[in-house]
Amino acid sequence: MDHSGHGMDGMNMDLPPFTLGRGLEFGGDPFFLVGCLLGLGLYGWAVIRLRRRGDHWPAGRIVAWAVGVLTVALVMCTRLNDYGMAMFSVHMVQHMVVSMLSPILMLLGAPVTLALRALPTAARGRKGPRELLVALLHSRYMRIITHPAFTIPLFIASLYALYFSPLFDFLMESRAGHIGMMVHFLAVGLVFFWPIMGVDPGPHRPGYVMRMLELFAGMPFHAFFGIALMMATEPMVDTFLHPPASLGIEALSDQSAAGGIAWAFSEIPSVVVLIALVFQWYKSEKRQSQRADRAADRNGDKDLADYNAYLASLNARGQ
Repeated sequence: MDHSGHGMDGMNMDLPPFTLGRGLEFGGDPFFLVGCLLGLGLYGWAVIRLRRRGDHWPAGRIVAWAVGVLTVALVMCTRLNDYGMAMFSVHMVQHMVVSMLSPILMLLGAPVTLALRALPTAARGRKGPRELLVALLHSRYMRIITHPAFTIPLFIASLYALYFSPLFDFLMESRAGHIGMMVHFLAVGLVFFWPIMGVDPGPHRPGYVMRMLELFAGMPFHAFFGIALMMATEPMVDTFLHPPASLGIEALSDQSAAGGIAWAFSEIPSVVVLIALVFQWYKSEKRQSQRADRAADRNGDKDLADYNAYLASLNARGQ
């Protein structure tokens, strides 16, 4: 069976050899284009609503959200999406960005916190969007899907179970299947990194050490997956078995490049998340120290005075 026109309804046959310039040409996938515009628009509306009310919202969070959404647009709303249907290496760039870079940046934008602050409170006894969001955050469903016992296996299975089974080839046969797969990657990334980042409220708020352990529990599997693709002596995924002749690439070397991308990318989120966690930890310690200082100021160093009185009483008893 010839796969030369595989995926994208046979349009892959006309693709010229890949260059970054060609890959970054606008290729507006309507689904992700609408999704990204909605994501930016709703976030912007919420920030404006807060500002009009006189509330502050950090510029860093706005930038993180915007860049996160734009990274999704970069790989899904350009010709990279067309090349990703025919080239394993380009598909892997899409997968890694959408599942590991975009979610981290978007979560640093604290969208849930923003929604909770911006959505209007419903009248007494009624349930509006804000009340529904609060109910969802406290639901058993959310407790399950954000628990490490669920998120870590899901994160790993999204690689091994998908690529090394017929499901990947089935999904890649159509645009809809490909879009569905990318939405899944984005959702898995958001669910996996949400408790680890700890920026937004959620059912699981582990301590900083536990968050680091959760992060490092998932990342080595990404590296192993990449190494498996790099070391393979034959193409492992049927979809990319016969790349269009116009691309001028060889399936095995392209698969090896895809493996290298998967392997290298597993380091990027680790570094970004670690920096974010250390920064949060530092800020948390600083806040606690300031609280302790304020408490000492309020009671006029009463604890120290009590301790000195205790020492004086011991001294008097000893004489």
